[in-house]
Amino acid sequence: MNRALAVLTAGAFLTLVIGIAGTGGPVAAVPLGAAYTLVATAGFWWVRRRGHRGWSAGYAAIQLALAFATFALEPGVATTLFFVVLVSQCVLVLPRPATVVVVLLVPFAHAPMDSWQAALREGVGLFASVVFAAVITELLQREQQLRRELAEAHEQLRDYAAQAERLATAQERNRVARDIHDGLGHSLTVVQMQVKAARAVLSTDPAKADDVLAKAQHQSEEALGAVRRSVRALREPRSTGPLPEALGALAEEASAAGLPTRLQVSGTQRPLRDDAREALYRAAQEGLTNVRKHARADRADLLLDYGESAVRVAVRDDGVGTGDGQPGFGLVGLRERAALLGGRLRVESAPGAGCTLTMEVPG
Repeated sequence: MNRALAVLTAGAFLTLVIGIAGTGGPVAAVPLGAAYTLVATAGFWWVRRRGHRGWSAGYAAIQLALAFATFALEPGVATTLFFVVLVSQCVLVLPRPATVVVVLLVPFAHAPMDSWQAALREGVGLFASVVFAAVITELLQREQQLRRELAEAHEQLRDYAAQAERLATAQERNRVARDIHDGLGHSLTVVQMQVKAARAVLSTDPAKADDVLAKAQHQSEEALGAVRRSVRALREPRSTGPLPEALGALAEEASAAGLPTRLQVSGTQRPLRDDAREALYRAAQEGLTNVRKHARADRADLLLDYGESAVRVAVRDDGVGTGDGQPGFGLVGLRERAALLGGRLRVESAPGAGCTLTMEVPG
């Protein structure tokens, strides 16, 4: 915008010089026009860079005086363009009320004319010209402002996209870590318990040992499938089927591994979202894994309760209980799953009084 107005000012001054040279007009208009041109280029750049309203008002007053003086000596196209440039610059540096005042003063350049009718006619024409210049400048200024805001919005959008990508990466990394722990960790724990059980009866009951080892082999194959799914890292939520059946299979698996486990289901059964079913299944799986690994329990109870607005899974054992140690990664992962669903996870335990792990999610 500044360069365009500078070019227009230089063109107006060149027109003024050519006109005076060709018609023999007043030479005194040339230095006035040169002063206006110098101030309208270098002076306007300095004033706009400073951004001070006092300097802007002083600039407008000086340029208005120079334009009036030049127009009085040589009224014509060149000096009319001086007024157009001045009004456009006022739009850029002055408040709107001050710009309106300048626009209203410009038509009085024709006041010295001999006939008031001619002065009115020429004044209205000049007024229309500067109003048009003011409107065009305002529209261009708004367009530039919108372009800047759009560029800033695009930059912010790129930042938000980068943040979302980083967050999604972190969430996916945590999800894969939870799946490895909850799936592979559970399967390996079961295999370990089954191998121990098989070794314990190998010399006295080879048939039972072979049966237990067959189950261990089947469990290890499932663990291998879990590893492959985790490596792909794009697994859909685990399809466990109806939750009571999936928990029943867990209870049978725990019992076969040496921990007698009973499943109790209460409330009216209903379908659940995949992510809610997955979270409850993983809570039961992690709870039973921890009982087998740490509780030294004789038995465990697996509870599934369909409440009015929430579904609860609990794993309760009669083992040694726990103290106030730091929670392992499995519990951290379960808390993350519950939080993502708007639910909660509780662990209630006391030394010698067993432990109860409970997850409750809306559903």
